Amino acid sequence: MTALAIVLAVLGAACNAVGAHLQHSGVRSTTGGGTLRLRALGRLARNHSWLRGVLVLAAGAVLQILALTFAPVSVVAPIVVLALPIIAVLNAVTGRAGLDSVGWVAVLLTGGAVAVLVSVSGATVAETSLPPSVVIEAGRLVAAVVAALALVALLGHGMLRCLAVATAAGAAYGLVVVLIRDVTYTARTDGLDALPVASLIGIVVAFLIGSWLVQLGYASGPPDVVVGAHTVVNPLTATAIGLSLLGEASGIAGGILAVLGACGAAAVAGVVVLARHHLDGARADLLNAAN
Repeated sequence: MTALAIVLAVLGAACNAVGAHLQHSGVRSTTGGGTLRLRALGRLARNHSWLRGVLVLAAGAVLQILALTFAPVSVVAPIVVLALPIIAVLNAVTGRAGLDSVGWVAVLLTGGAVAVLVSVSGATVAETSLPPSVVIEAGRLVAAVVAALALVALLGHGMLRCLAVATAAGAAYGLVVVLIRDVTYTARTDGLDALPVASLIGIVVAFLIGSWLVQLGYASGPPDVVVGAHTVVNPLTATAIGLSLLGEASGIAGGILAVLGACGAAAVAGVVVLARHHLDGARADLLNAAN
């Protein structure tokens, strides 16, 4: 079942990348490269590219939920990071934004690190159920992190505020992944009658908070920073909860944990390089347009 979950998660990451690519095309064609305003939302909802993006993103969400049904959080969650290098490749292939040699190295680094991390964790991590006490503890910890980052955003401004709210959004989304895992695992093992009410409520609350924080991030800084930050923090949060509170790392040797940590750090480094190169490219486009 773990192999099936990995395939489903990879397909889900690909859907997320393609969906974001299609939606970006729809927004660009609707706004002409300008700011998306409220009066343009009606035209955007009729844009075929944007609507296809919605459908593809919905398919990606279904695939990730199915993946979480068949494998532990710490196996499925890191795979979502693959969406960023896939988007980079799509942009390069379609000519929207080219990648230099450093960018391609970052793509290979991220993909390779995630592949090793998932293969190692898939062979060592065990499936576990989530007692209500653990669900509550995970919610408290994530709520504390989100509150602290919200305070930083409130006191800060500019890029600091943008990074704070985007990181808080990633933490909230990471909790959503863990709670979805609880719901799907319970449905598979105990039936629909035993669905955990606390996790179902937590999914709705955490998702709404994460979505609100993402919008605040867009209002505070570049969208690339927002997407990059919450896409990285999301799986890191979910994996940390899975390996610690859920006990998915129980019985794993210290050397294996070190390998998992190194792979996670390499994947994050690759994503940071990709985001920075994309931002540099965006700045270059703005300068060329100004000239």
